[in-house]
Parts: sequence; structure tokens; C-alpha cells
Amino acid sequence: MRKDFPGLQNADGSPWHYLDTAATSQKPQAVIDAVTRAIGKDYATVHRGVYTRSAEMTLGYEAARRRVAAFIGGREDEIVFTRGATEAINLVAQSWGSANLQAGDRILLSVLEHHSNIVPWQLLRDRTGIEIDVCPLTEDGLIDLDAAERMLTPQHKLVAFAHVSNVLGSVLDVKRAAELAHSVGAKLLLDGCQAVPRLPVDVTALGCDFYAFSGHKLYGPTGVGALWTRKEILDAMPPWQGGGAMIDRVTFEKTSYAPAPQRFEAGTPAIVEAIGLAAACDYVAGIGLEAIHAHEARLVTQLREALRGMNDVTLFGPDQSAGIVSFAIRGVHPHDLGTILDEEDVAIRAGHHCAQPLMDRLGVDATARASFGLYSDEDDVAALLRGIERTKRIFG
Repeated sequence: MRKDFPGLQNADGSPWHYLDTAATSQKPQAVIDAVTRAIGKDYATVHRGVYTRSAEMTLGYEAARRRVAAFIGGREDEIVFTRGATEAINLVAQSWGSANLQAGDRILLSVLEHHSNIVPWQLLRDRTGIEIDVCPLTEDGLIDLDAAERMLTPQHKLVAFAHVSNVLGSVLDVKRAAELAHSVGAKLLLDGCQAVPRLPVDVTALGCDFYAFSGHKLYGPTGVGALWTRKEILDAMPPWQGGGAMIDRVTFEKTSYAPAPQRFEAGTPAIVEAIGLAAACDYVAGIGLEAIHAHEARLVTQLREALRGMNDVTLFGPDQSAGIVSFAIRGVHPHDLGTILDEEDVAIRAGHHCAQPLMDRLGVDATARASFGLYSDEDDVAALLRGIERTKRIFG
């Protein structure tokens, strides 16, 4: 698949070993072409124009909604296009949360959550007086659902967990999480950013109530993502942002709103980006998520086995992680490792990965993270290992 990704080559044609897909994926030519066509010869605004080009663009934009919905097993009237997973989670917090939660209600998060699945709930807590509880992890870095079962009470109205950890690659047992949440009358929200590019996702079969993900991690453009919500929940949610496109009738005395999902897409939407995301869904589906997951799992196993053989390396997370390996080298800060690897044309992520509570739990300030994509291969692993050995020699 590497030939489909122009970003995986340096200017001189040599390979660039890109191991930062968990942060953002490289884009296949099919997506680049779809975006170029949409912003070029096909471009017009949507939902407003009576001229042919606008009508055709509107059809393309709404077709993108149908494609994205089908990709995760939902319906088109359950998909809201957002700027990404961060905005999608904020939408749930500001709309559903503000309308349904009050002082005395509780939310359950986990230690491994990305900041985008922590801070919106803290903002809501500060306004409403709700309480936030934090579910611990198992020794190998999974969300401890046994502990969650003991912690959940009828006061809990929402459980918000990562489907796949962006640091550890650990995969949540979603069906059990849904059963636990629903057993006390709570809703389940999933941060699906790392799952959607790596695992087959069927939101109906999983049993969740909200599912958020970003396009740019799914080999699509930046600036677009989606929130899936069960239809009956979405229909009952009040608007979050006001403006054009989300209204039915506006007067200075009163405004009535468009039905969901349109009432959650105020202003001119990310037209081009949504069409690019649909192209990314087509591309990934053409390869098959089962094949992608199996391919990334082989690379994870290969890298973890090699790192386990180094007595100065600490590995984090479970062996059966989804496409992500986090580690630390004794005496070498991850930023130094990342800088030296860059000289070897190897790109990894070094830092707290927007998961500072998890870093506190691991007892480190930062980790090095190698994350695979469908285009990754054994040469990338070999280049990373060579760079690690060079770094260790430099630091003695």
C-alpha cells in the first residue's frame, strides 16, 4: 500500500519511516484526488443554492454522510459532522450533558483517557456540580471493568471510555462496558479515534450510545470528524451552536430549529473535508479492516519482542495492543530519542500524548510511541530498532 501514499517518500525518493499514525495518518492518493476534485472543478456551497453545481455538491455532501454512517454501522440521520472527535465530545457535553445532567449526577471516566475525553466533562462539572469518578487500569493497561462494575451506581448517568487507548493501544471490551453502563441506567460514550482506523466497528452491535472519531486518523483530511448518536437521543438534544443552516425559521422573538442532525451543523460545513472522509472510508473498506488489524498486530508483536530483548527498555500496555507501542529507554528522554530518530528518517511521537493522568499512573513524564498504519512494514520496524541502538550508543 505504500505506493498509494505520496507522503511516505522524502524529496530525494528515499523512504520516510512514518510511525506516528496514532497522531495523524498519511493520506492515500485516492483521498487527495477526491479533495482536489471537490475543492476544484466540483466546488460550490451546499444546502443553499438553487443552481446545478450547488445541488450536485449538496448531493455529494449528504452522500458522504451516508458513507461515513455505513462505515461504522449507523444510519445517516444519526451522523453529525464535526471538526473532529474533540468537538464531537464537546457537543455531547454541552448539548446532552447540559440538558440531562445536574448536581449529584456522576460520570465515570478511566485513567487512560485522552484530554479531549476529560476536559469537556470537567467544564461541565464546573457549571453544573456533577461529579467525575475515575476507573483504574489492570496491571497490563486495560480499563478495569471489574472495578467499573463495583464503582457504578444509579447516580452515574454517563460512562465515557476510549475504545482503543492512544498511548497503550489497549482495546476496550465494549460490549461488557455497555452492559455495565446500561445496568445502572447510564449512557456509554466511546472515543473511537484509534479504533476506527484499526478495527471493524459496528456501533449498533457494540451497544454504545455515542461514538466520536476524527477523519484525519482514518486516512482522511483534517478538520472533519463525526459524532454518531442513537436517533432517539440525538432528536432530543438541544442545539449547541447557533447560526445559519441549523434553523427552520428565525425571528427576533423566536427561532425554530432544523431536525437532527442538521441542527448541530451551524454555518457552512466542512464540505470538501467530508467528501474526503468518505473517500477514505472507501479506501479502507477496499482493503478490509480485518486485514489491516492483522497486519498491524504482526508489526506490534515484532516490535514488542525486539524491545523486550533490551534490558534498558520498559514497555507499557498489553501485548495484544492495536497498532500502538509505547516504551521508555532508561537514561534517554523520549524527546532526545525522537530527535535522533528523525536524523535516521524515522518519525515517532514523544511526549505525554495528551494523556497526562495516564503518565502519572505509569510514573513517567513522557513515553516514546511508535504507531503503525496500514502502510507500515518490517522496514519501518528495522529502521526504528537501528535508530534506538544508535541512540543508546550516543548516550552510553
